[in-house]
Amino acid sequence: MEFGRLITAMVTPFDADGQIDWQTTGQLIDYLIEDQQSDSLVVSGTTGESPTLSDEEKLELFRFAVKHANGRCKIIAGTGSNNTAHSIHLTKEAEAAGVDAVLLVAPYYNRPNQEGLFQHFKAIAEATALPVILYNVEGRTGVNLSVETTLRLAQIDNVVATKDCASTDQLTQIISGAPADFKVYTGDDSATLPALAIGGYGTISVASHIIGAEMKELIQAYTSGNVQEAARMNGRLFPIFKGLFQCPHPVPNPVAVKYALGLKAFSVGGVRLPLVTVNEAEAAFLRNLLV
Repeated sequence: MEFGRLITAMVTPFDADGQIDWQTTGQLIDYLIEDQQSDSLVVSGTTGESPTLSDEEKLELFRFAVKHANGRCKIIAGTGSNNTAHSIHLTKEAEAAGVDAVLLVAPYYNRPNQEGLFQHFKAIAEATALPVILYNVEGRTGVNLSVETTLRLAQIDNVVATKDCASTDQLTQIISGAPADFKVYTGDDSATLPALAIGGYGTISVASHIIGAEMKELIQAYTSGNVQEAARMNGRLFPIFKGLFQCPHPVPNPVAVKYALGLKAFSVGGVRLPLVTVNEAEAAFLRNLLV
């Protein structure tokens, strides 16, 4: 299955009471597909505040996104956790909801070794017919899904891609050793062009909420052979790539991008505790960056 080169990890809109705002969720899906040119959407990933969504909310989001997108883009469900049995359960429910694939984050907090990671992902993949995208983000999980383990998992028929936030060195080794049809996506917006340059397929992005159309141009420029134009665009977009996570000090995702959406498009509400919204200095930084 083709998921495209620009995938947006979608925020979850909330109303004033902190509940999912379904009308705004539909508007956001339209905006990301039509205006920001996302090829696929990840629903209930980290950017969607999955740690504070209930299973019932996640499943309703999956069903809603599938119905609202109506084939205009692929819907990828975030069903990973640090509990293998629970991840299997949620993945099966997501499959029944009609999603196109699942994104499985490496288990956090309990920090299994590489064999534990392999068995975790293998068990989930074998429990579903859906395509599986691995997600390696050591900064959040405390564990690195190694090159060797990624390549072992890539031999499983329905493990089709990885979203990896590791170094260019690690991405290079995965790309070099994986089957030809295994896709490698960077999970770091600022690494989009470097990842493409070493043979990566695309990006699973946060910044694409704000500059997705420009990121699509960058990708198309590079893949069509216009490397100089891609580099020029990368230089222009780089402050936004970095600024959404440094405003002016590091802030948790998706705090900044939710505020930024209010500046650029429409309000998607606040964040759920334990996250808090931007402070005055961060808001001023983002306004200066984007407006």
